[in-house]
Amino acid sequence: MTNNTTSFEALDNFLDEYLELPVKGRDGQTRVYRIEDPSAEDGIRIERITSLAARLAAGGGKAPDAPVLDDKEELDLYRMCLGDAYEPLMREVKWGPFKHVALTAMFWVTTDKDTARQFWKTGQQPGKAPNRATRRQASRGSSASAAANTTQSPASTSGTRAASQRRSKDGRGKARRT
Repeated sequence: MTNNTTSFEALDNFLDEYLELPVKGRDGQTRVYRIEDPSAEDGIRIERITSLAARLAAGGGKAPDAPVLDDKEELDLYRMCLGDAYEPLMREVKWGPFKHVALTAMFWVTTDKDTARQFWKTGQQPGKAPNRATRRQASRGSSASAAANTTQSPASTSGTRAASQRRSKDGRGKARRT
């Protein structure tokens, strides 16, 4: 009789054990900081803190009256997320980039690399609706008239068809003489 149990790949084959994030330091130089996967104990703490903070922040649909984490708790969370990269980042970068790296690492630890990548690129909490000004700007840019006003004619048809005519700027399709 054959064994029909499902075989599993080794965890190392598909889990990401680190992030490498390029960050410009105070000296203007960009360095790549390697953030290692936290210990199991720190991972559990990070999960507990972030899920508690999310529940408190969501509390009844209104913003909490006080910060969910005080300054020390926030830095402790960042220290757990960043591991050995915490001290060099604290010394070498300003607060904004430091916090962005720490939150990227937090999203990686609590969800996955794709979510962290999305936050890294946008600065928006994944799944969170953009603010009102951003939504308004997006709706203006997506209207049919705005799209029509910004559509450009193709740059070249070279190599696509023999004897193809390039459209003139007035859109009438007149052949250009060279």
